[in-house]
Amino acid sequence: AVSFADGGPVQHYQLLLGRRREARGELEHVTIGHVDGLCAYDALWDHTATAWLLEEVRAGRTIGDVRFVPEPGAVLAPPGLGRVMGAEQSNTSVVFGEKTIMKLFRRLNPGVNPDLELHRALRSVGSNDVAALQGAIEGTLGGEPTTLAMLQDFAGNSADGWAMALASVRDLFAEADLRADEVGGDFAGEASRIGETVAGVHAGLARVLGTAERDPAEFAAAWSARLDAAVRDAPVLRPHVDAVRAVYDAVAGLTEPVPIHRVHGDLHLGQLLRTTQGWLILDFEGEPSAPLAERRRLDSPMRDVAGMLRSFDYAAFFQLLSTDPRAFADDRTAPSPLLWHAKEWTARNRDAFCDGYALRAGADPRRHGPLLRAFELDKGVYEVVYETRSRPSWVPIPLSSIKRLTAGATSDSAAG
Repeated sequence: AVSFADGGPVQHYQLLLGRRREARGELEHVTIGHVDGLCAYDALWDHTATAWLLEEVRAGRTIGDVRFVPEPGAVLAPPGLGRVMGAEQSNTSVVFGEKTIMKLFRRLNPGVNPDLELHRALRSVGSNDVAALQGAIEGTLGGEPTTLAMLQDFAGNSADGWAMALASVRDLFAEADLRADEVGGDFAGEASRIGETVAGVHAGLARVLGTAERDPAEFAAAWSARLDAAVRDAPVLRPHVDAVRAVYDAVAGLTEPVPIHRVHGDLHLGQLLRTTQGWLILDFEGEPSAPLAERRRLDSPMRDVAGMLRSFDYAAFFQLLSTDPRAFADDRTAPSPLLWHAKEWTARNRDAFCDGYALRAGADPRRHGPLLRAFELDKGVYEVVYETRSRPSWVPIPLSSIKRLTAGATSDSAAG
C-alpha cells in the first residue's frame, strides 16, 4: 500500500518476494534487501518460483485467499522454467516455453481486472482475435475480488503493430519519389485487416456482455470538462478551444442516442501483434490511470476506432520528427519535403482501417462523422497534455492533428 503526502488515494502494488541465503546471477539486479538474514528479491526472476506458479494454476490450487484458476479445456505449457520478458510500462510478463505467457499485474484495484474479464468473454464465443486465455491467479483486496495475474497463449514469432507501421513509413520516406501504394512496405493491407479484427472484437463483446445507449450530450459534457482541465495544464491548446468545443457541441445536438457496449478503451498499434494467422489484440485493461469503474463502463466503439486513427497519425509523424526534427518548426521557409508523404501515409491507412472495419461490422465508422471526430479530438487533447508533461518535442504531433480535425477536412477518415 502506497500513500502520498498530498493526501491522494492510497494505491496498491503487487510484488512477489523470494528469499534465499544468497541472490546470485540474474537475481542480483532485482535484490531489494535483507530480511531475517536472508536476501529478499523480486521472485518473478526466480525460475523455481515461476515454475511453481505455473504448476499451481495447472492444479487449480487454493492457498489462503489466493486462487489459481485454470480455464476449462485450456492447455498450458509443459512444466518448466519461465523467463521474464522485456521491460513493460505497468506490468511484468513471464513466458514458459513457446506456449504460455503469464502477465502479473503490478498495480492492483479491488474488482476483476478488465483484461481478464474481457478475455474470458471473448473466449466464451471462440474469438480468434485475441490470444486464448489459459488461466488466472485471483485474490482479494479490500474485501473484494481482485486479479493478480492471467495466463494466455504465447504468440511466438509475432511482430508488433507499432514497429511494423514505423518500418512502412521509413520505407516510404526512403523512396521519396514514390506514393505510399507504390512502396514495397505499403501498410494499407495490414491496416484493413486490423480494422476487421477490431470490428470482430467489438461484435464479440457486444454479444456476450450486452449493449445499451447513452445520451450524446453526456459524452459532450465529459469531453468539455476534460478540455477545460487540459488547457490549464497545456496552454498551447488555448487557441483551439473554441473550434474543439464546436465539434463537441455538434455531438451534443445529435438527436439519436449513441450505442454503447464494452470496448478495449486504450487501443493503438502497440496493442496489436501480427502472427502468421492474423492480428491479435492485447491488453484490455483500458487507460491505466483511469479508475476501475470507469474502465469497465460501457462505451462507444468509436472510442477504439478513434484510438487506432490517432495511432496511424502518431506512426507517421513520429517517424517524420525522427527524420526531420524541425518538420513542424514555425520559422521554416518551406515545408518539410517529407510532410506530404507523412500525410499521405496517414490518410491511406486511416481509410484502409475504416474499410476493413466496415467490411466485418457492416457499418462504416466514417458515417459517425461528428462523433468519431469528437472522440479523436478528445484523445488528441489528452495527448497534448501527456506530451507537454513527458515529451515536449512530441507536442506538434497531436497538435497538428487537432488543427486538421477542427479545420473540417473532408479528405481524411474522420470526415462526416
